[in-house]
Amino acid sequence: MDAPRPAEEEACRARPVGTVAQTRLDARGLSKLKWRCRRGLLENDLFIERFFSVHEADLTVGHAWGLHMLMDLADNDLLDLLLKRKEPGAETTEEVREVLEMLRSGRHVSCGGGSRLRDQGHDNFKETRQ
Repeated sequence: MDAPRPAEEEACRARPVGTVAQTRLDARGLSKLKWRCRRGLLENDLFIERFFSVHEADLTVGHAWGLHMLMDLADNDLLDLLLKRKEPGAETTEEVREVLEMLRSGRHVSCGGGSRLRDQGHDNFKETRQ
C-alpha cells in the first residue's frame, strides 16, 4: 500500500467548512477513518467500536475531521476524555466536541441501578443489570 502523499495528509488536517463539513462520508473515507481510529488501549477501542456501530451510516466529513483530531491524543488522554475524567479545553472545536459527545453517548456504564459493564475474564465486556 502506498504511503499517504503530503497533500493528502495536509487535506486531512484542514478543517472542513460549509457544505463540505455536512457531506456524508463515502465508503472509502469511512474505511480510512476506521483504520485511523485503531488504538493501542482496549478501553478506547471499545468506545470507538460502539461509536461506529451506532453512527457509521450518518458520519459526515466534519465528524471525520473531529475524530481525526481526537485520535491525535495519547491513549490515556483520550480515555480520560471518554470517561469524563477531563473535559476538552476552551480551544476545542465544535466538531471535536460533537464527536466526543457521540463517543461518550454510547457508554453504558453507571454506578447506580442502570446498566453496567462487567469484565467476564478474557471475553468481551457484557452488559448486566443490577
